[in-house]
Amino acid sequence: MAAERLPMRKIREILRLRWVLEYGVRQTALSAGVSTGVVSRTTQRAQAVGLTWELAEALTETALEERLYGRSLPPGAARAEPDLAWMHTELKRPGMTLELLHLEYLAQHRDGLRYTAFCDRYRRWKRRRKVTLRQPHKAGERLQVDFSGKRPWLTDRETGARTQVELFVGVLPASGMIFAKATRTQQLADWVNVHADAFEYFGGATRAIVPDQLRSAVSSPDAYEPTINRTYSELARHYGTAIVPARPAKPQDKGAVERAVLTAQRWILACLRHETFFSLAALNARIAQLLEDVNSRPQRQLGGVSRRQLFERIERSVLIALPSTRFEPSKWRTVKVNRDYHVELERHYYSVPYTLVGESVEARVTSQGIELFLHGQRVAAHARSHVPYRRTTDPEHRPKNHTAWVDRDPGGLLAWATAVGPHATAYMRRLLDADTNMHPDTRWRSGAGLRRVGERYGAARTERACEIAFRLGGRSYKPVANILKHSRDQQQDTRIETTPIVHNQVRGPEYYQ
Repeated sequence: MAAERLPMRKIREILRLRWVLEYGVRQTALSAGVSTGVVSRTTQRAQAVGLTWELAEALTETALEERLYGRSLPPGAARAEPDLAWMHTELKRPGMTLELLHLEYLAQHRDGLRYTAFCDRYRRWKRRRKVTLRQPHKAGERLQVDFSGKRPWLTDRETGARTQVELFVGVLPASGMIFAKATRTQQLADWVNVHADAFEYFGGATRAIVPDQLRSAVSSPDAYEPTINRTYSELARHYGTAIVPARPAKPQDKGAVERAVLTAQRWILACLRHETFFSLAALNARIAQLLEDVNSRPQRQLGGVSRRQLFERIERSVLIALPSTRFEPSKWRTVKVNRDYHVELERHYYSVPYTLVGESVEARVTSQGIELFLHGQRVAAHARSHVPYRRTTDPEHRPKNHTAWVDRDPGGLLAWATAVGPHATAYMRRLLDADTNMHPDTRWRSGAGLRRVGERYGAARTERACEIAFRLGGRSYKPVANILKHSRDQQQDTRIETTPIVHNQVRGPEYYQ
């Protein structure tokens, strides 16, 4: 405002120092005896109207004043009046100033109001609107959120019992665009989900969210440094925004949503008082209809422009683009790694690297998965399982000896036996035969014992020992081990004598005829 009060000689001197001597803003201010703000505004205005030093030097003071601030009209002559409601809307755009609006006004009305009169017109109009603007609201800057004290109802179809549910309200203060939706509770899962719904309704996220210091938003309330709930902070990071809670008992910190809640109570809840809803989905469908009426209704204070029209004009384009995926709420817990390198989460066991046995790790639990962190670094991730008292194990988390035991593969044993020879293969198949009554673990152990013995004595001797043990009817690795230990495989005659036993207590075959 001060630049136009300066004498033209002072303005000409400022332009000379800036453009001819190439002084900085501070040097120019010191030399000309004005503030740095006056220097900046004067230079910007001169550049905006296309002045150069050569042109400014050649103009008379009257011509220079007209070029910068418009032509003086005779007393009583009418000047074009600015559109004050439109100006008020434009000032909500990021970076918009009265200075820039005045330059645009002069571009259309060469003989229009001087800058001081232009600003005075707007300030008087704003005072007459009787609106106290406690906060400057820039488009796309903040989303103010709150729950309504008055709540809608759901009715049980069978019993007729009525249950109150919550009404969440969010508003973009710059345009006044409102979002409203019913939730069953104010708990964390409902709280973060309805934020995601609001961002999807607006088609983008704001640079900050202003909530109350309710438990779902703030884990440790404080007037100056509240501790934000961890899951709520994750939502903010996911959408590229920040959480700026209002101070306790300071409704003026979120005055826009206080008014939006009142609007929702008057134009949404009041319209529902004679209607019955048997499901939350049906209730929200009706709320969505009424909400569109609210956002599309012309606003007298804004010259007949609706909230939605104002939103489309100044706010939609400056919102932060939504990520490709919707935020999925999570719960955090601190758990200790058991000796079997698993942690228990909701009656199921999930593995972590075995080197973390005894450590305390943080678990992030979502509806789809489990993530485990140590000192902020993710050490394990699993799909969520709801099967109680079972284990979900990543093979990479086991030590090598455990892996060898768990991964006992009969195919590997047979492959080894095939490499040794046909007798070793036949004997191995007998050991692994599933038709026996032995437990699979027992069969695998016997085959593993045969391989260990065979690796010790070599393929040739093992093949011969398996031939002998097979003819003897052996069904474990021990006959092969004994044959090799006593070198029976190296004896010349390994045939089995079958001389009949003669004894008075032995019945002959004729006994059974």
